[in-house]
Amino acid sequence: METAGRDDGPGVAPWFAVAAAVVAAITYATFLLEHRLSPDLDVINGYVSELSAVDQPYHQVYSGGDFITGALTIGVAVTALVTLRRRFWSALGWTFLALFGLCAIGDAVFPLDCAPSLETWCALRERSEQVSFSHSFHAVTSSLVISFGVAALLTLSIAARRYGWWPALARWGWLLALTETVFALSTVLAMLLGRWLGIIQRVQISILVLGLLTIAWALYADRRKGAGA
Repeated sequence: METAGRDDGPGVAPWFAVAAAVVAAITYATFLLEHRLSPDLDVINGYVSELSAVDQPYHQVYSGGDFITGALTIGVAVTALVTLRRRFWSALGWTFLALFGLCAIGDAVFPLDCAPSLETWCALRERSEQVSFSHSFHAVTSSLVISFGVAALLTLSIAARRYGWWPALARWGWLLALTETVFALSTVLAMLLGRWLGIIQRVQISILVLGLLTIAWALYADRRKGAGA
């Protein structure tokens, strides 16, 4: 039976796992380019996903960012499962992180057809359900990205605290997961009010970016500790 006691640590992940987590965080923040590349979209009320809508300029930049983030995150999670000590909460956390990556790829593979907040005809098509499967299914992948992102940060934080591993995740993982959950629930209110959804979604993505950077720092700290030892 698993105990809560501390052990010799989780082990040391390869350097490329640390680098991949950092790059994944950077590519997931492509929405920060919208002020230069997509200034017509509504930052306050428009969906972040509208940036990668098929009919929008530079949509490949934003979709490409999601795809790269997903692929790299899956790589980080699989590498951690293979190279680090596997205990229940840590294995669960890395699995959730891999599922987060898979759904980020899903966001890229199933983009919106158009931008409802920018184009009236698009909003009308959406309301009359005359959009593609990709457009409709995007809401599913986006919701799962948030759900698995929260689950990954929470379970990795639990693992860090229970086993005495990854101080950065022990300190910040649960707080990031909690904050992400609060903003995720706030989107329901924003949708009912018909305002502020864009800002809330951008904060949500920023929190997930910080989560990826926290994971990168936790893995880097173990490498630095291993080198010192």
